[in-house]
Amino acid sequence: MAVAYEEDDNNGLVSDAWDYKGRPAKALESGGWTSAASILVVELTERLTTLGIAVNLVTYLTGFMHLGSAESANTVTNFMGTSFMLCLLGGFVADTFLGRYLTISIFATVQAMGVTILTVSTIVPGLRPPPCSADGVCIRANGTQLSVLYLALYLTALGTGGLKSSVSGFGSDQFDEASPKEKSKMISFFSWFFFFISIGSLAAVTILVYIQDNLGRKWGYGICACAILAALLVFLSGTRRYRFKKLVGSPITQIARVFFAAWKNRSLDLPSDSSLLYQGDLDSAGKKMAMLNHTKQFRFLDKAAIVRGDQDIEAEKINIWHLSSVTQVEEVKMVVSMMPIWATTIMFWTVYAQMTTFSVQQATTMDRHIGKSFQIPPASLTVFFVGSILLSVPVYDRIIVPIARKFTGRREGITTLQRISVGLIFSVLAMVFAALTEIKRLRLAHSSKNPNGVVPMSVFWLVPQFFFVGAGEAFTYIGQLDFFLRECPKGMKTISTGLFLSTLSLGFFVSSALVTIVDKMTTSNGSGGWITDNLNMGKLYNFYWLLAVLCVLNFAFYLICAKWYVYKDQRMANSGLKIDNATELEECFHA
Repeated sequence: MAVAYEEDDNNGLVSDAWDYKGRPAKALESGGWTSAASILVVELTERLTTLGIAVNLVTYLTGFMHLGSAESANTVTNFMGTSFMLCLLGGFVADTFLGRYLTISIFATVQAMGVTILTVSTIVPGLRPPPCSADGVCIRANGTQLSVLYLALYLTALGTGGLKSSVSGFGSDQFDEASPKEKSKMISFFSWFFFFISIGSLAAVTILVYIQDNLGRKWGYGICACAILAALLVFLSGTRRYRFKKLVGSPITQIARVFFAAWKNRSLDLPSDSSLLYQGDLDSAGKKMAMLNHTKQFRFLDKAAIVRGDQDIEAEKINIWHLSSVTQVEEVKMVVSMMPIWATTIMFWTVYAQMTTFSVQQATTMDRHIGKSFQIPPASLTVFFVGSILLSVPVYDRIIVPIARKFTGRREGITTLQRISVGLIFSVLAMVFAALTEIKRLRLAHSSKNPNGVVPMSVFWLVPQFFFVGAGEAFTYIGQLDFFLRECPKGMKTISTGLFLSTLSLGFFVSSALVTIVDKMTTSNGSGGWITDNLNMGKLYNFYWLLAVLCVLNFAFYLICAKWYVYKDQRMANSGLKIDNATELEECFHA
Protein backbone atom coordinates (compact mmCIF):
# COMPACT_ATOMS: atom_id res chain seq x y z
CA MET A 1 0.00 0.00 0.00
CA ALA A 2 1.51 3.30 -1.05
CA VAL A 3 1.84 5.97 1.60
CA ALA A 4 2.48 9.69 1.47
CA TYR A 5 5.83 10.85 2.75
CA GLU A 6 5.26 14.05 4.58
CA GLU A 7 8.24 14.55 6.84
CA ASP A 8 8.38 18.30 6.21
CA ASP A 9 4.66 18.95 6.24
CA ASN A 10 3.63 16.47 8.92
CA ASN A 11 6.20 16.99 11.68
CA GLY A 12 8.42 14.15 10.47
CA LEU A 13 5.65 11.54 10.60
CA VAL A 14 5.15 8.79 8.05
CA SER A 15 1.49 8.61 7.13
CA ASP A 16 -0.23 5.24 7.02
CA ALA A 17 2.37 3.79 9.43
CA TRP A 18 2.17 3.46 13.20
CA ASP A 19 4.54 2.60 16.03
CA TYR A 20 4.06 -0.20 18.57
CA LYS A 21 1.76 1.98 20.70
CA GLY A 22 -0.53 2.84 17.79
CA ARG A 23 0.83 6.37 17.34
CA PRO A 24 1.83 7.77 13.93
CA ALA A 25 5.36 6.53 13.20
CA LYS A 26 8.17 9.07 13.20
CA ALA A 27 10.33 8.82 10.10
CA LEU A 28 13.65 9.26 11.93
CA GLU A 29 12.82 7.06 14.91
CA SER A 30 11.26 4.03 13.26
CA GLY A 31 11.78 1.60 10.43
CA GLY A 32 14.84 1.65 8.18
CA TRP A 33 17.76 -0.77 8.16
CA THR A 34 17.90 -1.16 11.93
CA SER A 35 14.43 -2.71 11.92
CA ALA A 36 14.95 -4.60 8.65
CA ALA A 37 18.13 -6.26 9.95
CA SER A 38 16.20 -7.91 12.80
CA ILE A 39 13.69 -9.26 10.29
CA LEU A 40 16.43 -10.62 8.01
CA VAL A 41 17.81 -12.63 10.93
CA VAL A 42 14.44 -14.39 11.23
CA GLU A 43 14.49 -15.34 7.53
CA LEU A 44 18.06 -16.62 7.82
CA THR A 45 17.19 -18.98 10.67
CA GLU A 46 13.94 -20.09 9.01
CA ARG A 47 15.84 -21.16 5.89
CA LEU A 48 18.60 -22.75 7.94
CA THR A 49 16.08 -24.77 9.96
CA THR A 50 13.61 -25.85 7.28
CA LEU A 51 16.22 -26.84 4.70
CA GLY A 52 18.55 -28.27 7.34
CA ILE A 53 15.80 -30.66 8.41
CA ALA A 54 14.40 -31.44 4.95
CA VAL A 55 17.54 -32.25 2.93
CA ASN A 56 18.79 -34.82 5.44
CA LEU A 57 15.46 -36.09 6.76
CA VAL A 58 15.20 -39.08 4.43
CA THR A 59 18.45 -40.57 5.77
CA TYR A 60 17.19 -40.11 9.34
CA LEU A 61 13.92 -41.85 8.55
CA THR A 62 15.55 -44.81 6.82
CA GLY A 63 18.65 -45.08 9.01
CA PHE A 64 17.29 -44.30 12.48
CA MET A 65 13.50 -44.72 12.33
CA HIS A 66 13.85 -47.72 9.98
CA LEU A 67 11.09 -46.69 7.58
CA GLY A 68 10.97 -47.90 3.98
CA SER A 69 12.28 -45.84 1.07
CA ALA A 70 8.86 -44.95 -0.33
CA GLU A 71 7.40 -44.04 3.07
CA SER A 72 10.46 -41.97 3.95
CA ALA A 73 10.35 -40.08 0.66
CA ASN A 74 6.65 -39.34 1.14
CA THR A 75 7.23 -38.12 4.69
CA VAL A 76 9.80 -35.62 3.43
CA THR A 77 7.67 -34.37 0.52
CA ASN A 78 4.55 -34.14 2.70
CA PHE A 79 6.51 -32.13 5.25
CA MET A 80 7.78 -29.70 2.62
CA GLY A 81 4.44 -29.54 0.83
CA THR A 82 2.63 -28.72 4.06
CA SER A 83 5.19 -26.02 4.89
CA PHE A 84 4.52 -24.19 1.64
CA MET A 85 0.75 -24.76 1.66
CA LEU A 86 0.47 -23.30 5.15
CA CYS A 87 1.88 -20.06 3.77
CA LEU A 88 -1.62 -19.43 2.42
CA LEU A 89 -3.04 -19.83 5.92
CA GLY A 90 -0.32 -17.64 7.38
CA GLY A 91 -0.95 -14.92 4.82
CA PHE A 92 -4.69 -15.00 5.44
CA VAL A 93 -4.22 -14.78 9.21
CA ALA A 94 -1.73 -11.93 8.88
CA ASP A 95 -3.83 -9.90 6.43
CA THR A 96 -7.16 -10.43 8.19
CA PHE A 97 -6.59 -10.90 11.92
CA LEU A 98 -3.14 -10.59 13.46
CA GLY A 99 -0.98 -8.41 11.26
CA ARG A 100 2.53 -9.36 10.18
CA TYR A 101 4.34 -8.62 13.46
CA LEU A 102 2.18 -10.87 15.62
CA THR A 103 2.10 -13.55 12.90
CA ILE A 104 5.90 -13.69 12.80
CA SER A 105 6.18 -13.71 16.60
CA ILE A 106 3.61 -16.47 17.11
CA PHE A 107 4.68 -18.73 14.25
CA ALA A 108 8.39 -18.39 15.09
CA THR A 109 7.49 -19.65 18.55
CA VAL A 110 5.55 -22.54 17.00
CA GLN A 111 8.50 -23.44 14.80
CA ALA A 112 10.84 -23.35 17.80
CA MET A 113 8.49 -25.71 19.65
CA GLY A 114 8.49 -28.12 16.71
CA VAL A 115 12.27 -28.23 16.36
CA THR A 116 12.69 -28.56 20.14
CA ILE A 117 10.39 -31.61 20.18
CA LEU A 118 12.36 -33.03 17.23
CA THR A 119 15.61 -32.52 19.15
CA VAL A 120 14.21 -34.20 22.26
CA SER A 121 13.05 -37.16 20.16
CA THR A 122 16.65 -37.75 19.06
CA ILE A 123 17.93 -37.64 22.66
CA VAL A 124 15.38 -39.74 24.58
CA PRO A 125 16.02 -43.44 23.72
CA GLY A 126 12.38 -44.39 24.06
CA LEU A 127 11.36 -41.99 21.28
CA ARG A 128 13.27 -43.87 18.58
CA PRO A 129 13.75 -47.58 17.80
CA PRO A 130 16.98 -49.38 18.76
CA PRO A 131 19.80 -49.64 16.19
CA CYS A 132 19.74 -52.54 13.74
CA SER A 133 21.21 -55.78 15.04
CA ALA A 134 24.48 -57.26 13.79
CA ASP A 135 22.63 -59.61 11.44
CA GLY A 136 20.76 -56.70 9.83
CA VAL A 137 17.41 -57.00 11.62
CA CYS A 138 15.86 -53.54 12.08
CA ILE A 139 12.81 -52.73 14.21
CA ARG A 140 10.49 -50.16 12.66
CA ALA A 141 9.51 -47.12 14.76
CA ASN A 142 6.28 -47.76 16.67
CA GLY A 143 3.15 -45.64 16.70
CA THR A 144 4.16 -43.49 19.67
CA GLN A 145 7.60 -42.77 18.26
CA LEU A 146 6.15 -41.81 14.88
CA SER A 147 3.47 -39.66 16.52
CA VAL A 148 6.10 -37.61 18.33
CA LEU A 149 8.13 -37.32 15.12
CA TYR A 150 5.14 -36.16 13.05
CA LEU A 151 4.07 -33.73 15.78
CA ALA A 152 7.53 -32.18 15.66
CA LEU A 153 7.65 -32.02 11.86
CA TYR A 154 4.20 -30.52 11.37
CA LEU A 155 4.60 -27.97 14.14
CA THR A 156 7.79 -26.95 12.34
CA ALA A 157 5.87 -26.84 9.05
CA LEU A 158 3.15 -24.68 10.62
CA GLY A 159 5.76 -22.26 11.94
CA THR A 160 7.51 -22.15 8.58
CA GLY A 161 4.26 -21.37 6.76
CA GLY A 162 3.44 -18.46 9.06
CA LEU A 163 6.94 -17.01 8.82
CA LYS A 164 7.26 -17.27 5.05
CA SER A 165 3.97 -15.50 4.52
CA SER A 166 4.93 -12.40 6.49
CA VAL A 167 8.69 -11.90 6.76
CA SER A 168 9.31 -10.24 3.39
CA GLY A 169 6.17 -8.10 3.66
CA PHE A 170 6.95 -6.89 7.17
CA GLY A 171 10.50 -6.10 6.09
CA SER A 172 9.25 -3.93 3.24
CA ASP A 173 6.86 -2.19 5.68
CA GLN A 174 9.94 -0.66 7.32
CA PHE A 175 10.59 1.50 4.24
CA ASP A 176 8.37 4.27 2.91
CA GLU A 177 7.63 3.85 -0.80
CA ALA A 178 6.69 7.52 -1.13
CA SER A 179 10.19 8.62 -0.10
CA PRO A 180 12.68 8.23 -3.00
CA LYS A 181 15.49 7.63 -0.53
CA GLU A 182 13.63 4.96 1.41
CA LYS A 183 12.23 3.39 -1.75
CA SER A 184 15.76 2.70 -3.00
CA LYS A 185 16.55 1.13 0.37
CA MET A 186 13.50 -1.12 0.04
CA ILE A 187 14.80 -2.40 -3.31
CA SER A 188 18.13 -3.15 -1.60
CA PHE A 189 16.24 -4.92 1.18
CA PHE A 190 14.92 -7.52 -1.26
CA SER A 191 18.41 -8.11 -2.62
CA TRP A 192 19.64 -8.72 0.93
CA PHE A 193 16.56 -10.83 1.63
CA PHE A 194 17.43 -13.29 -1.14
CA PHE A 195 21.10 -13.13 -0.10
CA PHE A 196 20.18 -14.24 3.42
CA ILE A 197 18.04 -17.03 1.97
CA SER A 198 21.07 -18.25 0.01
CA ILE A 199 23.38 -18.01 3.02
CA GLY A 200 20.91 -19.96 5.16
CA SER A 201 20.55 -22.60 2.44
CA LEU A 202 24.31 -23.02 2.01
CA ALA A 203 24.87 -23.26 5.75
CA ALA A 204 22.09 -25.86 6.01
CA VAL A 205 23.39 -28.20 3.28
CA THR A 206 27.03 -27.96 4.35
CA ILE A 207 27.71 -27.12 7.99
CA LEU A 208 24.44 -28.32 9.48
CA VAL A 209 24.30 -31.57 7.49
CA TYR A 210 27.94 -32.31 8.42
CA ILE A 211 27.13 -31.81 12.11
CA GLN A 212 24.08 -34.07 11.85
CA ASP A 213 26.03 -36.89 10.19
CA ASN A 214 29.22 -36.66 12.25
CA LEU A 215 28.29 -35.25 15.68
CA GLY A 216 24.71 -36.47 15.86
CA ARG A 217 21.20 -35.38 15.03
CA LYS A 218 20.66 -34.00 18.50
CA TRP A 219 23.40 -31.43 17.88
CA GLY A 220 22.18 -30.56 14.39
CA TYR A 221 18.55 -30.11 15.41
CA GLY A 222 19.51 -28.53 18.74
CA ILE A 223 21.47 -25.83 16.90
CA CYS A 224 18.37 -25.11 14.81
CA ALA A 225 16.19 -24.78 17.92
CA CYS A 226 18.67 -22.41 19.58
CA ALA A 227 19.03 -20.37 16.37
CA ILE A 228 15.25 -19.87 16.09
CA LEU A 229 14.94 -18.80 19.73
CA ALA A 230 17.87 -16.40 19.35
CA ALA A 231 16.34 -14.95 16.17
CA LEU A 232 12.98 -14.54 17.94
CA LEU A 233 14.64 -12.60 20.74
CA VAL A 234 16.43 -10.38 18.21
CA PHE A 235 13.14 -9.82 16.40
CA LEU A 236 11.23 -8.92 19.59
CA SER A 237 14.02 -6.58 20.68
CA GLY A 238 13.24 -4.36 17.69
CA THR A 239 9.55 -3.92 18.59
CA ARG A 240 9.93 -0.27 19.62
CA ARG A 241 11.38 0.68 16.21
CA TYR A 242 9.09 -1.24 13.88
CA ARG A 243 6.55 0.43 11.63
CA PHE A 244 3.14 -1.21 11.59
CA LYS A 245 0.40 -1.06 8.96
CA LYS A 246 -3.35 -1.47 9.39
CA LEU A 247 -4.99 -4.75 8.37
CA VAL A 248 -6.15 -4.64 4.75
CA GLY A 249 -8.02 -7.94 4.58
CA SER A 250 -7.24 -10.97 2.44
CA PRO A 251 -7.88 -11.09 -1.34
CA ILE A 252 -8.95 -14.71 -0.83
CA THR A 253 -12.10 -13.29 0.75
CA GLN A 254 -12.77 -11.16 -2.35
CA ILE A 255 -12.42 -14.17 -4.63
CA ALA A 256 -14.82 -16.14 -2.43
CA ARG A 257 -17.33 -13.25 -2.47
CA VAL A 258 -17.31 -13.00 -6.28
CA PHE A 259 -17.81 -16.73 -6.77
CA PHE A 260 -20.53 -16.84 -4.11
CA ALA A 261 -22.42 -13.90 -5.65
CA ALA A 262 -22.07 -15.38 -9.15
CA TRP A 263 -23.44 -18.71 -7.90
CA LYS A 264 -26.28 -17.01 -6.06
CA ASN A 265 -27.26 -15.18 -9.27
CA ARG A 266 -26.70 -18.20 -11.54
CA SER A 267 -30.36 -18.28 -12.61
CA LEU A 268 -30.36 -14.62 -13.71
CA ASP A 269 -29.69 -13.56 -17.29
CA LEU A 270 -26.79 -11.25 -18.02
CA PRO A 271 -27.77 -7.85 -19.46
CA SER A 272 -26.81 -7.27 -23.09
CA ASP A 273 -25.22 -3.95 -22.08
CA SER A 274 -22.35 -4.40 -19.61
CA SER A 275 -22.86 -0.83 -18.35
CA LEU A 276 -25.97 -2.12 -16.57
CA LEU A 277 -23.75 -4.21 -14.29
CA TYR A 278 -22.84 -2.71 -10.92
CA GLN A 279 -20.03 -0.20 -11.49
CA GLY A 280 -19.26 0.68 -7.83
CA ASP A 281 -15.87 2.32 -7.33
CA LEU A 282 -15.44 1.56 -3.62
CA ASP A 283 -13.77 -1.53 -2.21
CA SER A 284 -15.05 -3.47 0.80
CA ALA A 285 -13.23 -1.07 3.11
CA GLY A 286 -14.97 1.94 1.55
CA LYS A 287 -11.86 3.20 -0.21
CA LYS A 288 -11.72 4.50 -3.78
CA MET A 289 -10.26 1.95 -6.19
CA ALA A 290 -8.95 2.09 -9.73
CA MET A 291 -11.62 1.08 -12.25
CA LEU A 292 -11.17 -1.79 -14.71
CA ASN A 293 -13.05 -2.17 -17.99
CA HIS A 294 -15.39 -5.09 -18.51
CA THR A 295 -14.10 -8.07 -20.53
CA LYS A 296 -15.99 -10.94 -22.17
CA GLN A 297 -13.99 -13.83 -20.73
CA PHE A 298 -15.42 -16.02 -17.95
CA ARG A 299 -18.89 -14.50 -18.42
CA PHE A 300 -20.35 -16.59 -15.60
CA LEU A 301 -18.48 -14.44 -13.06
CA ASP A 302 -20.21 -11.34 -14.45
CA LYS A 303 -23.36 -12.52 -12.70
CA ALA A 304 -21.77 -11.41 -9.43
CA ALA A 305 -22.27 -7.81 -10.64
CA ILE A 306 -25.96 -8.15 -11.55
CA VAL A 307 -28.07 -5.74 -9.51
CA ARG A 308 -31.15 -7.59 -8.30
CA GLY A 309 -34.44 -5.76 -8.01
CA ASP A 310 -34.46 -6.08 -4.21
CA GLN A 311 -30.96 -4.61 -3.76
CA ASP A 312 -30.18 -1.06 -2.62
CA ILE A 313 -26.90 -0.04 -4.28
CA GLU A 314 -26.15 2.73 -1.86
CA ALA A 315 -22.51 1.94 -0.96
CA GLU A 316 -23.10 1.73 2.74
CA LYS A 317 -26.05 -0.66 2.34
CA ILE A 318 -24.57 -3.18 -0.10
CA ASN A 319 -24.26 -6.79 1.02
CA ILE A 320 -20.76 -7.52 -0.32
CA TRP A 321 -21.49 -11.26 -0.43
CA HIS A 322 -24.44 -10.69 -2.76
CA LEU A 323 -23.07 -8.00 -5.10
CA SER A 324 -19.60 -7.24 -6.48
CA SER A 325 -18.51 -4.41 -8.74
CA VAL A 326 -17.30 -4.95 -12.30
CA THR A 327 -13.78 -4.05 -11.19
CA GLN A 328 -13.83 -6.64 -8.41
CA VAL A 329 -15.10 -9.25 -10.86
CA GLU A 330 -12.43 -8.33 -13.41
CA GLU A 331 -9.73 -8.70 -10.76
CA VAL A 332 -10.94 -12.20 -10.02
CA LYS A 333 -11.01 -12.94 -13.77
CA MET A 334 -7.32 -11.97 -13.94
CA VAL A 335 -6.51 -14.49 -11.22
CA VAL A 336 -8.59 -17.20 -12.93
CA SER A 337 -6.82 -16.56 -16.24
CA MET A 338 -3.49 -17.34 -14.57
CA MET A 339 -4.63 -20.75 -13.33
CA PRO A 340 -3.55 -22.77 -16.41
CA ILE A 341 -0.01 -21.36 -16.12
CA TRP A 342 -0.15 -21.98 -12.37
CA ALA A 343 -1.18 -25.62 -12.90
CA THR A 344 1.48 -26.40 -15.50
CA THR A 345 4.35 -25.21 -13.29
CA ILE A 346 3.54 -27.68 -10.51
CA MET A 347 5.35 -30.52 -12.28
CA PHE A 348 8.71 -28.76 -12.02
CA TRP A 349 8.48 -28.84 -8.23
CA THR A 350 7.62 -32.54 -8.34
CA VAL A 351 11.00 -33.06 -10.01
CA TYR A 352 12.58 -30.72 -7.47
CA ALA A 353 11.24 -32.93 -4.67
CA GLN A 354 13.38 -35.85 -5.88
CA MET A 355 16.54 -33.92 -5.01
CA THR A 356 15.70 -34.12 -1.31
CA THR A 357 14.55 -37.72 -1.35
CA PHE A 358 15.69 -40.39 -3.82
CA SER A 359 18.75 -38.49 -5.02
CA VAL A 360 19.98 -38.34 -1.42
CA GLN A 361 19.25 -42.05 -1.00
CA GLN A 362 21.23 -42.77 -4.16
CA ALA A 363 24.15 -40.87 -2.70
CA THR A 364 24.17 -43.09 0.40
CA THR A 365 24.93 -46.12 -1.79
CA MET A 366 27.83 -44.52 -3.72
CA ASP A 367 31.48 -43.71 -3.08
CA ARG A 368 31.46 -40.32 -1.36
CA HIS A 369 35.16 -40.02 -0.58
CA ILE A 370 37.27 -36.98 -1.36
CA GLY A 371 40.80 -38.17 -0.79
CA LYS A 372 41.33 -41.07 1.57
CA SER A 373 39.61 -39.90 4.72
CA PHE A 374 36.95 -37.25 4.07
CA GLN A 375 33.45 -38.40 3.12
CA ILE A 376 30.80 -36.05 1.76
CA PRO A 377 27.52 -36.33 3.71
CA PRO A 378 24.85 -37.57 1.26
CA ALA A 379 22.59 -34.56 1.79
CA SER A 380 25.50 -32.16 1.17
CA LEU A 381 25.28 -32.92 -2.55
CA THR A 382 22.54 -30.31 -2.47
CA VAL A 383 25.37 -27.77 -2.45
CA PHE A 384 25.72 -28.39 -6.21
CA PHE A 385 22.04 -27.66 -6.53
CA VAL A 386 22.36 -24.37 -4.63
CA GLY A 387 25.59 -23.56 -6.48
CA SER A 388 23.95 -23.99 -9.88
CA ILE A 389 21.24 -21.53 -8.82
CA LEU A 390 23.82 -18.95 -7.78
CA LEU A 391 25.71 -19.51 -11.05
CA SER A 392 22.67 -19.46 -13.33
CA VAL A 393 21.28 -16.14 -12.09
CA PRO A 394 24.30 -13.97 -13.05
CA VAL A 395 24.80 -15.93 -16.29
CA TYR A 396 21.19 -15.20 -17.19
CA ASP A 397 21.39 -11.51 -16.27
CA ARG A 398 24.83 -10.79 -17.73
CA ILE A 399 24.97 -13.05 -20.79
CA ILE A 400 21.61 -14.48 -21.84
CA VAL A 401 19.54 -11.30 -21.42
CA PRO A 402 21.87 -9.02 -23.47
CA ILE A 403 22.03 -11.59 -26.28
CA ALA A 404 18.26 -12.22 -26.25
CA ARG A 405 17.60 -8.47 -26.19
CA LYS A 406 19.30 -8.09 -29.58
CA PHE A 407 16.90 -10.59 -31.15
CA THR A 408 13.67 -9.79 -29.33
CA GLY A 409 14.05 -6.07 -28.73
CA ARG A 410 12.64 -6.56 -25.23
CA ARG A 411 14.40 -4.84 -22.33
CA GLU A 412 14.19 -8.02 -20.24
CA GLY A 413 15.40 -10.20 -23.13
CA ILE A 414 12.71 -12.89 -22.96
CA THR A 415 9.24 -12.91 -21.45
CA THR A 416 8.48 -14.42 -18.06
CA LEU A 417 6.61 -17.31 -19.68
CA GLN A 418 9.60 -18.03 -21.92
CA ARG A 419 11.84 -17.98 -18.86
CA ILE A 420 9.60 -20.50 -17.09
CA SER A 421 9.67 -22.73 -20.19
CA VAL A 422 13.47 -22.95 -20.00
CA GLY A 423 13.18 -24.20 -16.43
CA LEU A 424 10.63 -26.81 -17.48
CA ILE A 425 12.99 -28.07 -20.20
CA PHE A 426 15.76 -28.36 -17.61
CA SER A 427 13.46 -30.49 -15.44
CA VAL A 428 13.13 -32.98 -18.33
CA LEU A 429 16.91 -33.08 -18.79
CA ALA A 430 17.40 -33.59 -15.04
CA MET A 431 15.18 -36.68 -15.03
CA VAL A 432 16.82 -38.09 -18.16
CA PHE A 433 20.27 -37.76 -16.56
CA ALA A 434 18.92 -39.17 -13.29
CA ALA A 435 17.55 -42.24 -15.07
CA LEU A 436 20.76 -42.85 -17.04
CA THR A 437 22.91 -42.42 -13.91
CA GLU A 438 20.72 -44.85 -11.96
CA ILE A 439 20.98 -47.46 -14.76
CA LYS A 440 24.79 -47.19 -14.61
CA ARG A 441 24.76 -47.36 -10.80
CA LEU A 442 22.60 -50.50 -10.78
CA ARG A 443 24.81 -52.26 -13.34
CA LEU A 444 27.83 -51.68 -11.14
CA ALA A 445 25.90 -52.73 -8.03
CA HIS A 446 24.78 -56.01 -9.60
CA SER A 447 28.26 -56.82 -10.91
CA SER A 448 30.08 -56.02 -7.64
CA LYS A 449 31.02 -58.63 -5.03
CA ASN A 450 28.77 -56.99 -2.46
CA PRO A 451 25.55 -55.92 -4.22
CA ASN A 452 24.09 -54.64 -0.96
CA GLY A 453 27.11 -52.52 -0.08
CA VAL A 454 28.61 -49.30 -1.42
CA VAL A 455 28.67 -49.20 -5.21
CA PRO A 456 32.14 -48.54 -6.70
CA MET A 457 30.92 -45.41 -8.44
CA SER A 458 31.72 -41.81 -7.55
CA VAL A 459 28.86 -39.83 -6.06
CA PHE A 460 29.75 -36.99 -8.42
CA TRP A 461 27.86 -38.84 -11.16
CA LEU A 462 24.77 -37.38 -9.48
CA VAL A 463 25.93 -33.79 -10.02
CA PRO A 464 24.22 -33.36 -13.46
CA GLN A 465 20.73 -34.02 -12.08
CA PHE A 466 21.34 -31.60 -9.19
CA PHE A 467 22.78 -29.04 -11.60
CA PHE A 468 19.87 -29.14 -14.06
CA VAL A 469 17.24 -28.91 -11.32
CA GLY A 470 19.14 -26.03 -9.72
CA ALA A 471 19.53 -24.19 -13.01
CA GLY A 472 15.89 -24.92 -13.76
CA GLU A 473 14.88 -23.38 -10.45
CA ALA A 474 16.80 -20.20 -11.32
CA PHE A 475 14.58 -19.86 -14.40
CA THR A 476 11.29 -21.25 -13.05
CA TYR A 477 11.37 -19.78 -9.54
CA ILE A 478 12.22 -16.24 -10.62
CA GLY A 479 10.01 -16.52 -13.70
CA GLN A 480 7.02 -17.66 -11.64
CA LEU A 481 7.58 -15.00 -8.99
CA ASP A 482 7.85 -12.29 -11.64
CA PHE A 483 4.80 -13.61 -13.49
CA PHE A 484 2.51 -13.77 -10.47
CA LEU A 485 3.71 -10.43 -9.09
CA ARG A 486 3.22 -8.58 -12.38
CA GLU A 487 0.04 -10.27 -13.53
CA CYS A 488 -1.94 -10.21 -10.29
CA PRO A 489 -4.43 -7.31 -10.27
CA LYS A 490 -3.31 -4.24 -8.36
CA GLY A 491 -5.95 -4.68 -5.68
CA MET A 492 -4.97 -8.29 -4.95
CA LYS A 493 -1.20 -8.21 -4.72
CA THR A 494 -0.97 -10.14 -1.47
CA ILE A 495 -2.26 -13.29 -3.17
CA SER A 496 0.61 -13.37 -5.68
CA THR A 497 3.11 -14.95 -3.29
CA GLY A 498 0.47 -17.44 -2.17
CA LEU A 499 -0.17 -18.55 -5.75
CA PHE A 500 3.55 -19.03 -6.30
CA LEU A 501 4.21 -20.94 -3.08
CA SER A 502 1.16 -23.17 -3.63
CA THR A 503 2.79 -24.57 -6.79
CA LEU A 504 5.76 -25.65 -4.67
CA SER A 505 3.44 -27.22 -2.13
CA LEU A 506 1.41 -29.13 -4.71
CA GLY A 507 4.59 -30.25 -6.45
CA PHE A 508 5.67 -32.02 -3.28
CA PHE A 509 2.21 -33.52 -2.75
CA VAL A 510 2.11 -34.76 -6.37
CA SER A 511 5.47 -36.43 -5.73
CA SER A 512 4.01 -38.19 -2.67
CA ALA A 513 0.99 -39.34 -4.69
CA LEU A 514 3.13 -40.64 -7.56
CA VAL A 515 5.45 -42.53 -5.21
CA THR A 516 2.47 -44.14 -3.46
CA ILE A 517 0.78 -45.13 -6.74
CA VAL A 518 3.98 -46.45 -8.34
CA ASP A 519 4.93 -48.37 -5.21
CA LYS A 520 1.53 -50.08 -5.02
CA MET A 521 1.24 -50.82 -8.74
CA THR A 522 4.75 -52.21 -9.19
CA THR A 523 4.64 -54.42 -6.10
CA SER A 524 1.08 -55.76 -6.57
CA ASN A 525 2.26 -58.77 -8.58
CA GLY A 526 4.71 -59.89 -5.90
CA SER A 527 7.80 -58.44 -7.59
CA GLY A 528 10.29 -56.19 -5.88
CA GLY A 529 8.86 -53.06 -7.43
CA TRP A 530 10.53 -49.92 -8.70
CA ILE A 531 11.06 -48.30 -5.30
CA THR A 532 12.56 -50.70 -2.76
CA ASP A 533 14.07 -50.22 0.68
CA ASN A 534 17.38 -51.36 -0.82
CA LEU A 535 17.74 -49.25 -3.97
CA ASN A 536 20.18 -51.78 -5.41
CA MET A 537 17.30 -54.26 -5.64
CA GLY A 538 14.83 -51.83 -7.23
CA LYS A 539 14.27 -50.07 -10.55
CA LEU A 540 14.32 -46.43 -9.53
CA TYR A 541 15.35 -45.50 -13.07
CA ASN A 542 11.84 -46.40 -14.28
CA PHE A 543 10.39 -43.88 -11.84
CA TYR A 544 12.74 -41.24 -13.25
CA TRP A 545 11.70 -42.16 -16.80
CA LEU A 546 8.06 -41.81 -15.76
CA LEU A 547 8.75 -38.32 -14.40
CA ALA A 548 10.57 -37.40 -17.62
CA VAL A 549 7.58 -38.46 -19.73
CA LEU A 550 5.16 -36.59 -17.47
CA CYS A 551 7.37 -33.50 -17.70
CA VAL A 552 7.33 -33.66 -21.50
CA LEU A 553 3.52 -33.95 -21.57
CA ASN A 554 3.23 -31.14 -19.03
CA PHE A 555 5.55 -28.97 -21.12
CA ALA A 556 3.40 -29.49 -24.22
CA PHE A 557 0.31 -28.41 -22.27
CA TYR A 558 2.25 -25.46 -20.85
CA LEU A 559 3.10 -24.25 -24.36
CA ILE A 560 -0.60 -24.30 -25.29
CA CYS A 561 -1.49 -22.32 -22.14
CA ALA A 562 1.33 -19.84 -22.70
CA LYS A 563 0.21 -19.32 -26.30
CA TRP A 564 -3.34 -18.66 -25.08
CA TYR A 565 -2.36 -16.30 -22.27
CA VAL A 566 -2.56 -12.53 -22.82
CA TYR A 567 -0.33 -10.39 -20.59
CA LYS A 568 -2.00 -7.83 -18.38
CA ASP A 569 -0.31 -4.84 -20.02
CA GLN A 570 -1.60 -6.03 -23.41
CA ARG A 571 -5.14 -6.40 -22.03
CA MET A 572 -4.91 -2.94 -20.51
CA ALA A 573 -3.60 -1.46 -23.75
CA ASN A 574 -6.45 -3.07 -25.69
CA SER A 575 -8.87 -1.49 -23.21
CA GLY A 576 -7.27 1.93 -23.59
CA LEU A 577 -5.72 1.86 -20.10
CA LYS A 578 -2.09 2.38 -19.21
CA ILE A 579 -0.17 0.85 -16.35
CA ASP A 580 3.27 1.48 -14.92
CA ASN A 581 4.91 -1.93 -14.62
CA ALA A 582 7.80 -0.67 -12.56
CA THR A 583 5.51 0.91 -10.01
CA GLU A 584 3.29 -2.14 -9.88
CA LEU A 585 6.23 -4.45 -9.34
CA GLU A 586 7.33 -2.40 -6.35
CA GLU A 587 3.82 -2.64 -4.96
CA CYS A 588 3.92 -6.37 -5.53
CA PHE A 589 7.10 -6.74 -3.51
CA HIS A 590 5.65 -4.56 -0.79
CA ALA A 591 2.64 -6.82 -0.60
